[in-house]
Amino acid sequence: MEVNVLNTKLIACCYEPLTGFYRDGFCKTGLEDSGTHTVCAVMTKEFLEYSKNQGNDLITPLSMYNFPGLKAGDKWCLCAKRWLQAYKAGVAPAVVLEATHKKTLDYIDFTSLLEAKF
Repeated sequence: MEVNVLNTKLIACCYEPLTGFYRDGFCKTGLEDSGTHTVCAVMTKEFLEYSKNQGNDLITPLSMYNFPGLKAGDKWCLCAKRWLQAYKAGVAPAVVLEATHKKTLDYIDFTSLLEAKF
């Protein structure tokens, strides 16, 4: 069973748009996921612009990857290190703790996640 940062069963982050490294709606991770896409976050305009400026454009649709592009309010599985970077910059999006994988705690302390709880 996959576990969240609250040490309970991991719930789905989002099915529309379909998120997760494995595109199954869950912020699960595995050996293939070098980015550790484990943080279920609620997108904001500020974060999306920040991410784009950091070289990861999550706004522009990419049909070849069946990626619709994200907008404020969408839930998405973010890389733990990118969320932490945004947190330190003051633009981290809110986190859905029940849908954020426990592996996130290898990179981000629980107190920071709790401060950003959705």
